[in-house]
Amino acid sequence: MKINEVERLAGITKGNIRFYEKEGLLTPGRNSDNGYRDYGEADVEWLKKIRLLRMLDVPIEEIKRLRSGELTLEDAMDRHVIQLERRKASLDEMAALCASLKEDHARLDTLDADGVLARMAQKEQEGTKFVNVKKTDKIRRYVAPTVIALAIMAMMAAPIGVLVWAWTTFPEGAPPVWVPIFIGAVPVVVILGVLYALIQRIREIGKGEEDEARKY
Repeated sequence: MKINEVERLAGITKGNIRFYEKEGLLTPGRNSDNGYRDYGEADVEWLKKIRLLRMLDVPIEEIKRLRSGELTLEDAMDRHVIQLERRKASLDEMAALCASLKEDHARLDTLDADGVLARMAQKEQEGTKFVNVKKTDKIRRYVAPTVIALAIMAMMAAPIGVLVWAWTTFPEGAPPVWVPIFIGAVPVVVILGVLYALIQRIREIGKGEEDEARKY
């Protein structure tokens, strides 16, 4: 099967499927004739199970451990129930705090933020987990692929610069023009490939495809 059919049968988008492949949760075979991914019924069934587990908010890492046999489904569900109960308790605390602000008829302009934050800090010490507002900004996620891509392109550009320098500095001993063109074509192709990959990665981050894929 091709990915479009798998998408339809499993109820998971192509973006999700590729994400799970990248995470090592799915390893489809390859068509020996054209090298394309070739999915089977087992892949579709496994994707349905991944979808089920992700809809229950089971983390990717836990699903990896399930797939490797490191963790049984019973143990995974036992651990997950504990996490969900802790989260429910935290949500109950947040709901109670919101209700308290409502009952106090609190107004934004007179809200005692320090006092409420102190109460929340106390609750956190007791185990309540409020929303993490220190999440990594998306801009920082652009940095790593950009730096790596620029470094590779610089490394590939160096031999091109050396060829141009040698050609212009020692024209009398230079080989036929097709020789440096042929040699320089390799790093040029690599640079273009890296640039294309960088653009695709930036688009993925910008559209939040990876963040969406992690939900299911």
